[in-house]
Amino acid sequence: MATIQAQTTATADGIDHTPLSDEAVPGRMRVLVLATLAFTLMFAVWLMFGVLGIPIRKEFGLSDVQLAWITAVAVLNGAIWRLPAGIIADRRGGRKVMAIMLALTAIPAYLISQVHSYTMLLGLAFLVGFAGNSFSVGISWVSAWWPRHLQGTALGVFGAGNVGASVTKFIGPSIILATAGATYGLGVVGGWRLIPVIYAVLLVATAVAMYFVTPRQDHVPGASKPIREMLVPLKHMRVWRFSLYYAAVFGAYVALSAWLPKYYIDNFGVELGTAALLTATFIFPASLLRPVGGWVSDRIGARRVMYWTFAVMLLTSGILMMPNGYIVLAHPSGAQTEHLGYHMGLVPFVILVFFLGVAMGIGKAAVYKHIPEYFPDNVGSVGGLVGMLGGLGGFFLPPMFAYSKAWSGLPSSTFACLFVVTAICAVWMHLTVVHLLNHHSPQLANHFDTEHVSTRA
Repeated sequence: MATIQAQTTATADGIDHTPLSDEAVPGRMRVLVLATLAFTLMFAVWLMFGVLGIPIRKEFGLSDVQLAWITAVAVLNGAIWRLPAGIIADRRGGRKVMAIMLALTAIPAYLISQVHSYTMLLGLAFLVGFAGNSFSVGISWVSAWWPRHLQGTALGVFGAGNVGASVTKFIGPSIILATAGATYGLGVVGGWRLIPVIYAVLLVATAVAMYFVTPRQDHVPGASKPIREMLVPLKHMRVWRFSLYYAAVFGAYVALSAWLPKYYIDNFGVELGTAALLTATFIFPASLLRPVGGWVSDRIGARRVMYWTFAVMLLTSGILMMPNGYIVLAHPSGAQTEHLGYHMGLVPFVILVFFLGVAMGIGKAAVYKHIPEYFPDNVGSVGGLVGMLGGLGGFFLPPMFAYSKAWSGLPSSTFACLFVVTAICAVWMHLTVVHLLNHHSPQLANHFDTEHVSTRA
């Protein structure tokens, strides 16, 4: 395999402006490990209300809709800054930007432990949601250190930091139960309020570790590129199409990670600890299989992976959206009979949600495999926009879950919302591929994902 020969042109700012060669680069594994650990922690902070929301709802007497908005505003702030965060990382280096984000997020994380009103909680939930923007920073940082033929795998490993959504679900219930009523120094108390304090300390510690462990000379291929030039790729329709795909595989993942504990408690009558563990059976495959998705996408093509992803998501969400109950027929005689009784128990529900998570985990990596292929010099800006719009799916879906349930009276309407979003994505993708093959390059019918083909959808 041919390699790119590049001369070292490090400047006084500690930034290497040269293209990255395919050969082993000292320090890139440290970058991948620290970036993944930081993202895992930031993701845990971003989605901590999935578990904390249960005792918060009890303490503040919140409705389902009010609770949904706490999660939604956190997700919103974790999405709207992804584009500028990605651009800044492209221009200034992911190491600096990630360390600053870790330190800044620690402030509202600690303040959440001191909140005493719903309005303050809503405001601080929005601020702590800033942690979610670490994704586009990490994508830019990692892709700058890894050659193109390994980027799918490297970005998949980094993206596995999504497993941070399960951290609170594992440690939260036990800490809340063990420390309830306890009082510590500096105004820190036990129960659910102790969790954000722990996260604040870990955020600061990770920022310090990043400063000392990762290479000080960062790779920043877009450092000299004007912002206007970096935004040019956003004119392409495919960027917006990728964003919608990401709303289905990532935005819905975020929404369900926060929504499922309450769903299990309300519909299956389990305790908080059990609900958290059951939710983890969705989060683990949806996070840890992301490297597998990157690896498979590197070898068979991201679009083929997306076809399988959407097919599994449509099948599982289509079954999960079926309401429990039966059809009642009123006969002319006045008699009523019941037919086609249907009820889904806890075990089949958990299994289906697990496979839904498998599809999302692999699909998330496939979406981001597209970006360095189509836009190798603008990963931060394009990845930031895709992450932003995909994350906004996580903002809109929790209120949609709550309002659809209030309107229909059916808890399973949660998965009807997901089914509709996935169907739109699958149809748009298929129509694009059909248009490409039938109108532009019909000879590519069996080869549109191979490396030697330059025409892309």
